[in-house]
Amino acid sequence: MIRIIMHGCNGKMGQFISSLAAQEETVQIVAGVDITGVQKNDYPVFTNIVDCDVEADVVIDFSNASAVDGLLDYCIAGKLPCVLCTTGLSEEQLARVEEAAKKTAILKSANMSVGINLLLKLLAEISPKLSEAGYDIEIVERHHNQKLDAPSGTALALADAVNDSCGQTYEHVFDRSSRRQKRPSKEIGISSVRGGTIVGDHDVIFAGADEVITLSHSAYSRGVFAKGALEAAKFLAGKPAGRYDMSDVIG
Repeated sequence: MIRIIMHGCNGKMGQFISSLAAQEETVQIVAGVDITGVQKNDYPVFTNIVDCDVEADVVIDFSNASAVDGLLDYCIAGKLPCVLCTTGLSEEQLARVEEAAKKTAILKSANMSVGINLLLKLLAEISPKLSEAGYDIEIVERHHNQKLDAPSGTALALADAVNDSCGQTYEHVFDRSSRRQKRPSKEIGISSVRGGTIVGDHDVIFAGADEVITLSHSAYSRGVFAKGALEAAKFLAGKPAGRYDMSDVIG
């Protein structure tokens, strides 16, 4: 049985994961962390992870960027593997994640969906060919009106997959309102839409002469992310220190 601490247990994703874990025989959430301290499930809830004294094999984090520094300190001190799903981290925090991975196992992914991670692999394969052929590249992401960060971590990961495969020759552009000029060829435009209860839609658009190729992914339920997070936790438990991502989980 893999014992899990759910960091951010009372958030929407924390509750999805808690519900799914309760249906599985190979995992158990043994403690949760939430700033409210409210107990919604059959495990104890701590307001801060530093107060958590329950033994576990791995942490799943779906919390807030402001809580990640303390989480990393806790995982380093206890040599506890961590599935880090919180987005909107600063450059300093991202650097801390890499440092933490030298001391314990850290799996960080902007999106826990298997489909998105297969899309990342596909982009790495096709982007250089379409770039060489002169296609313009745009990314449009759509999320619910409660999402705090923009663009989404997934949109940035998609842009990075394109750019990395093309030798980092593109500039990421988030706003064109302050300029009046034709579109440069070496930029990836990233646009964000916020509204309603959209779980998560991402389009990667390759626009060429007289044709457009669009790769799309739509999530209709947070369940796809919850399932991916649990699979990641199963994979990460017992792993040596290092930096992992979902590509390691899906093989």
